[in-house]
Amino acid sequence: MIVDLSHPISDGLVTYPGLPGPVITDHLTREASRSLYAPGYEFQIGRIEMVSNTGTYLDTPFHRFAGGHDVAGLDPARVVGVPGLLVDATDGQEATLPAGADVAGRAVLFHTGWDRHWGSAAYGEPAHPFVGMEAVRGLVEAGAAVVGIDSVNIDDTRTGERPVHTALLGAGIPIVEHLCRLDQLAGREFTFIALPPAVVGMGTFPVRAVAVVS
Repeated sequence: MIVDLSHPISDGLVTYPGLPGPVITDHLTREASRSLYAPGYEFQIGRIEMVSNTGTYLDTPFHRFAGGHDVAGLDPARVVGVPGLLVDATDGQEATLPAGADVAGRAVLFHTGWDRHWGSAAYGEPAHPFVGMEAVRGLVEAGAAVVGIDSVNIDDTRTGERPVHTALLGAGIPIVEHLCRLDQLAGREFTFIALPPAVVGMGTFPVRAVAVVS
């Protein structure tokens, strides 16, 4: 079974407070294309203008560090077919790791349930869940492959500091934010996939994140 963990991207979608939504239009309409092809043939070519932090997206080190690799430099092995570990973080604002959790080489996904607010003003409120630094130290020390969360930010945004992004991306661990439907993975074994296109010069880009449930 495949569980889609991504929010659809639509025209005007607000992902993160203060960032503009995407503008989705036709570059070539079906009607206009008819003059370019033989009778009976028509095509549509779309156009999208958006910031890279749109929908469900993946951060690479370049997002935080000028010398870090971008999405084109991401090793696909970190985000394709990675054994997953779901962490129940629905109790409280600061997410922690369970004692003895085996996170080495895994996609560690923090299920906060915050995706229930997606599309509303509440989604971007400072009261959103985030991952605590004690958990981050465990993720870095053990060598997690990738870390994700179903909240507006993996960091506590009540200040301008971003220690979680700094620590994880500094260790080369990509981050996937704005996941959804993580509740469907509870109690199940799964592998995780969240591969962005190889766009040079982008530190962040939308992904179609999915879990393949055993």
